[in-house]
Amino acid sequence: MTTGTLITVAPTGAESAKAEVPALPVTLDELVLTAKECEALGAAVIHVHIRDDEAKPTLDQGRLRETVTALRESTDLIVQLSSGGAVTDPESARLAVLDAGPDMASCTMGTVNFGDDVFLNRWEFIVDLHTRMQEKGVVPEYEIFELGHLTALQRLLGKYGLPHGGHVHVDFVMGVPGGMPGTTATLVAAEQMLRDLPEGTTFSATGIGRSTIPVMLASLSAGGHLRVGMEDTVTYAKGRPVESNMQLVARAVGFAQLAQRPPLTTAEARTLLGL
Repeated sequence: MTTGTLITVAPTGAESAKAEVPALPVTLDELVLTAKECEALGAAVIHVHIRDDEAKPTLDQGRLRETVTALRESTDLIVQLSSGGAVTDPESARLAVLDAGPDMASCTMGTVNFGDDVFLNRWEFIVDLHTRMQEKGVVPEYEIFELGHLTALQRLLGKYGLPHGGHVHVDFVMGVPGGMPGTTATLVAAEQMLRDLPEGTTFSATGIGRSTIPVMLASLSAGGHLRVGMEDTVTYAKGRPVESNMQLVARAVGFAQLAQRPPLTTAEARTLLGL
């Protein structure tokens, strides 16, 4: 079991609207402030989606580069860009995310129903994303929405080799309507399937919405790490909206400390992830 806890904050996402969630950080200044606050509490990685001037999701290359630069200048956080974007983004724009020079990027390991939409990830696209990350020196976080995605990852690594840095890290995204449920039983099953992946593979877990706390506790007890943030939940408790990403990171840090697995520093996180 890992002694420390890697805490990732996913502050914005592509689903929630600013008009409906006023606390959502959508401007660059809001994002940088959130990043600094969450780093001070114990976050080591920031999973980034960006918005345009109308607060709509975008993969604009100039904005991505500006965001990476600003986060590097203001924090020591590991900058992980989302290659998922919004479900409507074309593959070419999603691949171009890597050109913005992040430390890490997400790599979703298969197609999944996503509420009323379909989050499409063709095998050829996954291979292209994986191999481009190898070439560009970007460390992937393999996003797993279904248990079958772990089998796809085993196939990918077997055929195309280990990621840049040599360490395999996955994130179980649990509780998405259409994906695997955010339950302890599902997390245990997913964790057991990691035995088919390279030795030393680590995992984080993300519980969407009301599955946030059960997934957090289950992940800590199984030796896993945590991803929290307003991308994944905008309700702190029933009838109580989230006030800030800091609030969610503070809760995750508290749980990690109770589990006697305190947050990893950014330096420790870089070592763990092969950066």
